[in-house]
Amino acid sequence: MTTPVTGQAPAPSAVEGERLLAPEPAPKSRQRRRRGGFTPYALLIPSIVTLAAIVGWPLVQLIITSFQTFGRAQVFGAPPEFIGFANYTKVLSDPAFWQVLGRTILFAAACVIITMVLGTLIALMMTRLNKFFRGLLAVGLLLAWAMPALTATIVWGWVFDTDYGIVNHILVNLFSLDEFQQHSWLINPLSFFFVAGIIIVWGAVPFVAFTLYAGLTQVPDEVLEAAQLDGAGGVKRFRFVIFPYLKPIFLVTTILQIIWDLRVFTQIFALQDIGGIREQTNTLGVYIYQVSIAGGEFGLGGAIAVITVIILMVISLYYVRQNIKQEDL
Repeated sequence: MTTPVTGQAPAPSAVEGERLLAPEPAPKSRQRRRRGGFTPYALLIPSIVTLAAIVGWPLVQLIITSFQTFGRAQVFGAPPEFIGFANYTKVLSDPAFWQVLGRTILFAAACVIITMVLGTLIALMMTRLNKFFRGLLAVGLLLAWAMPALTATIVWGWVFDTDYGIVNHILVNLFSLDEFQQHSWLINPLSFFFVAGIIIVWGAVPFVAFTLYAGLTQVPDEVLEAAQLDGAGGVKRFRFVIFPYLKPIFLVTTILQIIWDLRVFTQIFALQDIGGIREQTNTLGVYIYQVSIAGGEFGLGGAIAVITVIILMVISLYYVRQNIKQEDL
């Protein structure tokens, strides 16, 4: 029988009883080297510089202008005067601004809801159509999506034209509604935003439909078949199976639609030129243009623009926070 040498430690065993010894973690410096070190940050430098030049510097200039008296005289060389928060005080105490802000939020909310509902229905319909009709529908959606906003507004303006519009012609001749004889759709603010909403939703639905359709193709067929075998109808399958799978996509598209509809400009501005009343149909984008460019109050317009940016940043931060939560799950 051999006896171990005194003072010599036994060799470390990989097993102590039934517990495996975990390997020692690698040093942090080694982990950093494995992850690429400084290389990923170096690759981001060109993008950061480009964004700082294109977005960051104009934003800084906008913020500086919002704290100054900057009008037509300053455009032609007069030095601007720093007035602190006077522009913001004037804007926030102006009832016209709050009317425009409330009108913009209500209009954007209506457009977002209608766009998401129609886009979801079209995406679901595309999953049921055969290849030919799906391709035909996709071509139509792409044409609507690719048409410039100004061109679409002019076309829809002809459709709702007072004298030659096809909508008035159909309502008078097919439905015998004589009150629509030479009816002006753009004079009344409610009907003005009805027409504007049609134009905006018509151009936004294709993006939502294509995005959700791409997500629907990733929902496992086995899960849908199992839910159908369990007796779940179409509404329940969408609510309890499809929607949980597509929740991140719904979140992204909804947030993007809110941001886009809050800063809509072209459609409202063009319809106002066709026949709308500006004071009763202004949204934030058009209001900023009228105060700064048309009115010459660039400092005041800059304050309104900064407030709009803050609102959009709050919405964007909510979107980023929800994405982080989804990644942590």
